[in-house]
Amino acid sequence: MSHWQTTRFRVPLNQPLVMGIVNVTPDSFSDGGAFATTAAAQAHCDRLLADGADILDIGGESTRPGAATPDLDAELARVLPVLHHAVGLGVPVSVDTSRPEVMRQALDLGVDIVNDVRALQRPGALALLAEHAMAGVCLMHMRGEPGTMQTDAHYDDVVAEACGWLASRCRDVLAAGVALDRIVLDPGIGFAKTADHNWALLQRQAELLALGQPLLVGWSRKSTLGRLTGRAVQHRQSASVAAALASVVRGAAIVRVHDVAETVDALKVWRAAGLLPAV
Repeated sequence: MSHWQTTRFRVPLNQPLVMGIVNVTPDSFSDGGAFATTAAAQAHCDRLLADGADILDIGGESTRPGAATPDLDAELARVLPVLHHAVGLGVPVSVDTSRPEVMRQALDLGVDIVNDVRALQRPGALALLAEHAMAGVCLMHMRGEPGTMQTDAHYDDVVAEACGWLASRCRDVLAAGVALDRIVLDPGIGFAKTADHNWALLQRQAELLALGQPLLVGWSRKSTLGRLTGRAVQHRQSASVAAALASVVRGAAIVRVHDVAETVDALKVWRAAGLLPAV
């Protein structure tokens, strides 16, 4: 697919894109709630855009293992002011949520993409996206719920099972009326998966690409990188950039990252070295 159709943008996919993460939560595993206030999150959007982010992804629910789920009003209060700010910045904006009411209000603001770790499985979510004329959607593979998902990390073949599940979910979303060029898939690195599962998904990423949809991959600061390197979460930038590059060289269209400037710079070096197509 040559593009990703979203609410306001037909996003070209001829170059790998960097999606910058804005966690508007008090308990994010990666930044410890550094952007939990509206002002801090809005300033972070500006900073990520200056660093070269192609897409901003804004979420108000922590999905780390064991995280508490905020109530609807709390999630709306966290994300809506930040989304309102972000849609004025001239880049595609994604809302990271599974709640249909949050999706609805975000789309009413002009948000471009719904990034749902539960792949539109909550009642009303799929119908809402099907009713919308243009919004993009990212469907992620996960078993169970974030708070307890690691108890479900049992597979005979994680890559085959993730591929089969994503293919089935993509068919369901298409059948509901969402156009093919609006759909991106995410294998869900770290979501109900062990370190070995995550490495298998990267090593065999070609099998995910064979599904025919663009891939969005998020390795940034994940615990698998910490286990490999022995680094605490705040010191995983180099490992995160390396994992993002490995995903890109194996065909990922979008990498979801915390460290935007470092990832953008690394992609520039690879492009200058001839490892990526020229712009």
